[in-house]
Amino acid sequence: MATTLRKIVQIDEGKCNGCGACVISCAEGALKIVDGKARLASDKYCDGLGACLGKCPQDAITVAERPADDFDEVAATLHKAREAERSVPCACPSSALREFAVETAAAGSERESQPSVLRHWPVQLALVPPGAPFLKGADLVLAADCVGFAYPEFHRDFLTDHSLLVACPKLDDFEAHLARLTAILKQADIRSLTVVHMEVPCCGGLVYMVRQALAAAGRDIPLREVTISIQGGVKSAV
Repeated sequence: MATTLRKIVQIDEGKCNGCGACVISCAEGALKIVDGKARLASDKYCDGLGACLGKCPQDAITVAERPADDFDEVAATLHKAREAERSVPCACPSSALREFAVETAAAGSERESQPSVLRHWPVQLALVPPGAPFLKGADLVLAADCVGFAYPEFHRDFLTDHSLLVACPKLDDFEAHLARLTAILKQADIRSLTVVHMEVPCCGGLVYMVRQALAAAGRDIPLREVTISIQGGVKSAV
């Protein structure tokens, strides 16, 4: 592949919050999200025309002139087709970065069910970029996957005015989660962290991961641990 001095997309990772708007707007599929930041998949996939520039809400994308592999339209088309086969863009509503207002029940309301107080997507730790706006200065809840099914008042007792991360210490990639949580703690200026996990032994790995991440990030923030019993009650809170 020949290398020439040409115009090509450049990403300011300090500004990028990993929202993915540029990925969707790139017809060649040259951009992807890696570790919560937009990056070029390959120089040869980028035509340098900058269709993604106006789609970035953070103004993190510019077009710069530098030595780069020549644009290969055929390779870009094949790459785009392969990516389309792997996943359908935006098919999963929980993978797109978004915040929204929550509905609250009026005082004295006779409404039988309470409205959701979830304020953002995504919630899976693996999908949340460290620079997500809903993390900045947040009171954060890190919950084991099973907690929301076991504890009936999860929204009322843990989510109100909190941001949420969800993970499973047994089934997920522990090292990848540790790295992601450490990055979040370094960047997001978290005010407090509540870990909610089940009483089963493997779930204690979530607390271990949090302590490791706090140490790696050099952060000392209020930490609360809540254990939910397998029958759905609060077993302990420290």
